[in-house]
Order: sequence, then C-alpha cells, then structure tokens
Amino acid sequence: MSSSLLFTSDTRADGVRERDFTVGEIPGVLWSPESDPGLAPLVLVGHGGGIHKKAPASAGRARRLVLGLGFHVAAIDAPGHGDRPRTDHDEREIDAMFAAREAGQPEGPIIVRYNAHLAEQAVPEWSATLDALQELPEIGTGGPVGYWGINMGTATGVPFVASDDRITAAVFGQHWPDFLVEPARRITVPIEFDLQWDDEHLPRAAGLELFDAFASKEKTLHANAGRHKQLPRFEADSAVRFFARHLGTPAAAAAAA
Repeated sequence: MSSSLLFTSDTRADGVRERDFTVGEIPGVLWSPESDPGLAPLVLVGHGGGIHKKAPASAGRARRLVLGLGFHVAAIDAPGHGDRPRTDHDEREIDAMFAAREAGQPEGPIIVRYNAHLAEQAVPEWSATLDALQELPEIGTGGPVGYWGINMGTATGVPFVASDDRITAAVFGQHWPDFLVEPARRITVPIEFDLQWDDEHLPRAAGLELFDAFASKEKTLHANAGRHKQLPRFEADSAVRFFARHLGTPAAAAAAA
C-alpha cells in the first residue's frame, strides 16, 4: 500500500497546529507546534475501540506531546471507525459485542476476534501513513518515531511495531495476549505497558502474559488499582516522559538527520 498525503484542512489554536489529511482512503490528523519547530520527532497515536482519531484521549495525548516536547503527533481512523464506513463484518461483530454485554456474558472473546481482523488491515495502513508523513520536511526519514496506543490501539499497534523497524519506542496496554503474543516476541524497542489491576474485562494474568511476551530489554509495567476505564490520567504524563527519554528533542532529531 502506497499513497501520497493530501492535507484537507489547516487550523491553529492555543499553540497547536492541526492538519487533517488523507493517505489514499485513510483519514488522519497531524498535530504540530503552532510555531514551526523545524525537524522534530513523530509519535503515532492509535485510538481505542468505538472512538476515532480526534477523540479526547488521542487529542489530549497529542497536546501533551506537542506543547510539552515540541513533537509532531499523528493519528488515523482505524477500519470501521471515525470517518470510515462500517462493513457488514463490522456491524455483525459490534452487534455480537452488545448482545454479550446485555446478556452478562464476557465480551473479551468477541473483542479479541474483531480486533485481530482490524489489525490485519490497520498494519499496512499505518506503514503507508508513516511513509507519507516522512516525506514532509518537518518530519523526514531519519528522525525517531514513537507509537502510543492503549486497548484497541495496542491490538493494531503491536503487529505494526513488530513489522516496522522505524519505530523507536512504544507505549501499549490493556489488551488480551492471544494473537499479540507472537508479534510481541519480535519487539525489542523500549516499551511502557499499562495494566489495570482490577480490570473487569481483562484478567490480570492475561495482561501480564502480554507484557511478559515482549522481547524488549527495557520494558516497564505500570499496574494501577482500578477498573478498565479508570486508567489514571498521570499515566499520560508518564508516557510523555518516556517518549522524551527515547525520542529526544527536536534539536536532537535535527542533528541526527
């Protein structure tokens, strides 16, 4: 998959420049410092299930990285999410999840199955998006690239990071091991991993199994008390510090190019 990047909008507010774009049929958004920083690191953000590229979690992470570190941040809509139409397969899987929820049955097996299907399409889309973004002079091909995705963002991100050696460091968390164990064993870049100790959907042992599978010599587990949707906000600040350590600064990126 290979397509050029086309910007469709460009706005600036509160220190952040936001540009919507498409890469072929893939809709995305690129956040950058409002004042041109020159060459700077890039972080790719994978959103969670049922939301979209500009959801508050993605936009909030982007603002932290742009305003705090001077980075560029990009997100794309996953298949069947945001500005992308749902297929009949998407509708069947979503209906199955809601039916399980209403019946008080575990949603995990359905989510795992559906996310595995989405990841097959999302991995080449992320690669094509990164190809296109690296053609921009303010990003370039030689600078460091991070990946940040929790929940479904982990489901699509782990296979992507395992298959693309341009990724320098990654933040993952809150997903079942299943189809992710094999690609996780091929990941050696530094990892930060978030886990909710009292997650009502994801058994604690399952999260620990996925963390254990990563082959990274530097990997850190952040386990917090609380249920699935109670991941503390301070974990976002920790992730920003993690990327600052491993991706450097805009000045360092420029010197490395």
